Amino acid sequence: MAPSLAVGSLTFLFAILWGGPLIKYLRGHGIGEQIRIDGPRSHKVKTGTPTMGGIMIIGPIVTITLLLLLADRAVLSLAPELLSDLERLIGRSILLPLGILVAYGTLGGLDDLAGIVRRRQALQAKAESALVEKTGFVARLKFAWQAAIAAVAAFILYHLLGLRGVGVPTIPRFIDLGFWYIPAAIFIIVGSSNAINLTDGLDGLAGGTSAIAFVAYGIIAYLQGQAYLALFCFTVVGAVLAFLWFNAYPAQLFMGDVGSLALGATLGVVALMTGQWLLLPIVAIVFVAETMSVIMQVAYFKLTKGRRLFKMSPLHHHFELLGWSEVQVVQRFWLVAMLAAMLGIALALI
Repeated sequence: MAPSLAVGSLTFLFAILWGGPLIKYLRGHGIGEQIRIDGPRSHKVKTGTPTMGGIMIIGPIVTITLLLLLADRAVLSLAPELLSDLERLIGRSILLPLGILVAYGTLGGLDDLAGIVRRRQALQAKAESALVEKTGFVARLKFAWQAAIAAVAAFILYHLLGLRGVGVPTIPRFIDLGFWYIPAAIFIIVGSSNAINLTDGLDGLAGGTSAIAFVAYGIIAYLQGQAYLALFCFTVVGAVLAFLWFNAYPAQLFMGDVGSLALGATLGVVALMTGQWLLLPIVAIVFVAETMSVIMQVAYFKLTKGRRLFKMSPLHHHFELLGWSEVQVVQRFWLVAMLAAMLGIALALI
């Protein structure tokens, strides 16, 4: 645990150094967020705030992780008898979630850029609506790519890493799901990715709750003896905390899809690698609530032909429209996330 905490702190320091230059670059190139027309009025002032801040998270994680891999190789050259065991640990605990982080980050980044390009084109054509609506990839195309990447990850988890079980509280051994593990893994990865994407709507909300979830799974991984997976989790935590330094209310930088999709998918993979993915809806209860609020809102709207179950979805907007300030919503959701993470860790120990 000591190396994991130390590396997390190192990642924070490394990431925060280039936050200012990144914000300056994004502002200089007009890479700013646009706000929903039907969103809370208080959000209108956020229009133009630099987005794609997920780059600030992904870059340090990749750099620090690769440096650690190189350091491991150097150590192994002096002690080759450790090669097989260490390679097994690295393969299980770092390379797969790192690859998913980059793959989903790339997909999210392309989506962000597509939206920015389309808005600029519409602006040149004097279409005012383009100033306030996000227009990235077509939803079906984006989902297809998410599913395809998740399918590759599920194949690696099942066939190469031999993971095919799920932990259930009070049952001492993992339950083998056989081939059904693959569709379950795809659902977990894609669902987690979209859940954090939906949660990313208030300053500090997605970043704070993501950091809490990764801390929880970092502790679970450590208790399982997966030292490298624990180290990776706290590397992510360090980078996310550095991002929060600039994303705290009032935000100077937004995460964008490049960050939210990447963090969500990576969290899903980490949960799968611990085998405790059945606890993910508890550890990530805020993400689940946000996603369910959208599903329920759409279903209720269609069933009642125009009526709304919530004042607005995702859920954080509902509470804003009830009179909670943005800071109150974020901090109270953080508290819920912390309690849920504590419960998730407790259940993993049973």
